[in-house]
Amino acid sequence: MYYDDSQAGEFKGAVAAGAEQWNSTVQNVKLAKAPAGTRAEITVIADDGWPRATLGPVRPGGRATVWFGRQAVNEGYNTTRIAAHELGHSLGLPDRKPGPCSSLMSGSTAGVSCTNPVPNATERAQVEANYGGGFASLVPMDGRIVVDAP
Repeated sequence: MYYDDSQAGEFKGAVAAGAEQWNSTVQNVKLAKAPAGTRAEITVIADDGWPRATLGPVRPGGRATVWFGRQAVNEGYNTTRIAAHELGHSLGLPDRKPGPCSSLMSGSTAGVSCTNPVPNATERAQVEANYGGGFASLVPMDGRIVVDAP
């Protein structure tokens, strides 16, 4: 699936690094930067609020948005972890709060010292299930906006 980082501002590198965390750990779905003129399933927008995202799983041809909020960055949260976490929402993962640093979807509850951007085994397994055997095309996207403020 494609993501569009043209509105991601200073976070384009973090978005690419977050996508790579998913690409290197799951097989049933891959995230790639959309080539010019290609419609992306995930749009990433930098803004001044808290990070938030549409809860998926977004399907091929569907639409989801990630808002890469500067408020969390200004408070010291790791940008790659933020990107991987928010993309996790687009892939269908809810927050798992409170949680330890080893859980990517624990988000802000792991604290600003947590820099782990790697999804754990449970998170990887859920994404694999969400996109295995055409499952994502059959299950409706949740569509709620998940706000990751502490």
